[in-house]
Amino acid sequence: MLSLIQKIPIITTIFSFWFAWVLHARWKSKAKPEYLFWWMVGVFCYGLGTFTESWVGLLGWNTWIFKAWYISGALLGGFPLAQGSVYLMFSKSTANKMMMAVIALIFIASVLVVLSPIKYELVETTRLTGKVLDWKFVRLMTPFVNLYAFVFLVGGAAYSAYRYSKDLVFKNRFVGNVLIAFGGLLPGIGGSFTKFGYTEVLYVTEIIGIILIYTGYATMRKDTTLSLYSVQNT
Repeated sequence: MLSLIQKIPIITTIFSFWFAWVLHARWKSKAKPEYLFWWMVGVFCYGLGTFTESWVGLLGWNTWIFKAWYISGALLGGFPLAQGSVYLMFSKSTANKMMMAVIALIFIASVLVVLSPIKYELVETTRLTGKVLDWKFVRLMTPFVNLYAFVFLVGGAAYSAYRYSKDLVFKNRFVGNVLIAFGGLLPGIGGSFTKFGYTEVLYVTEIIGIILIYTGYATMRKDTTLSLYSVQNT
């Protein structure tokens, strides 16, 4: 029987896929801007990561589910969301170049994850952790992707909150960005615990994180003021 902690990824997965659908509808209604596309992909990948956690909780550990978890979580968890913010903050040309550079790194790391042998003696049947990868150097690549995600998702939202804080008319946009910044930060904190085998902490921070990100997004959607980023006003 699943424990309460093991049920959390199931709820997170359902919520994430629903949120991705909401973003997809918004993306289609706004002439398909790049920033919304990447936010949609980011939330979908978020759900894929928690889906693999749900699988392990329900059906047990599996080599390919583990590798899918590592790629969707450690490598793709925050990058697409951050890339959406990059398309808001930089020119399209610059954002495209940044995207290609990070995608190249993610592709290489993903191939290495797929090819890496597994240390089966370290496998726990109901828990996912990157320590079972035999090629330890693969795990040294993920901090670069995570740093990119932190700077442009958490940092980007914090910077936007700072800009909006200068005028009370942007109160909802300020609050929304603060919520997104905290929501983007939490899974990274939880992910750091997985390095020491405390994957359950990640499950909790993931669900709180995606709820905060959605709440921040919904708060800003209610705002009738013009965004400081012109691409959002089209």
